[in-house]
Amino acid sequence: MAKTEKRQKAQRLPREVTDAIAAAEDKKAVDITLLDLRKAAGFADYFLICSGTNARQIRAIADAIMEALASAGSKPAHVEGYDRSEWILLDYFDFIVHIFAPEPRVFYGLERLWGNAERVELSTPTPSRQPRADSLPSAADTP
Repeated sequence: MAKTEKRQKAQRLPREVTDAIAAAEDKKAVDITLLDLRKAAGFADYFLICSGTNARQIRAIADAIMEALASAGSKPAHVEGYDRSEWILLDYFDFIVHIFAPEPRVFYGLERLWGNAERVELSTPTPSRQPRADSLPSAADTP
């Protein structure tokens, strides 16, 4: 871990944020990062940053997050980049979701730009991402 990188222990997060993380994980988002901006900025409490591998997956991640939060009564105040699907931004006021293609994520480097924000440690792997017990090799399978 870099000297300037700050990490927070797992904390109790707002339900909307955890629902957004779960929806992103369900659509196989990669490199999921949560930045706590409460001490760094006044316009949002958290940035949820993740990536998809192609435009279809990036839109699917955005759709899943919007559907999950809509079922709880939340709609994004603003959506940007959905048509191009290189960087989709979903603004929920208290937190902002950034869904990137790999190249724009590296180019814009939000984690670097918001280096004074604390990274929230997410519990991983989640049950939906753990391998099934019956898919793991057993001792009998090894020579």
